[in-house]
Amino acid sequence: MAKPNKKGPTKTVDIFCSQCKAPLFKYRKGGKGALVKCFIERISQDFTTIPCICPNCSRPFAREAIVRGVPAYKMIGGKVTFK
Repeated sequence: MAKPNKKGPTKTVDIFCSQCKAPLFKYRKGGKGALVKCFIERISQDFTTIPCICPNCSRPFAREAIVRGVPAYKMIGGKVTFK
């Protein structure tokens, strides 16, 4: 499979913890669909101290994975929201 475009989309979305509403990332997301995975190279701002753990409520919201040969975070359903 092809690697995702490094530059990626220019539109950024803010990703929040669904329980405590703490900001987690600013992410360059393409398309209108649900947030299933976040490629690490597309994260423009990271507010977490420990990867995949909410800094406010210490709840895990994702798992580290390799998608198409590139490191990514696979989101756990219902743990994050975005605007």
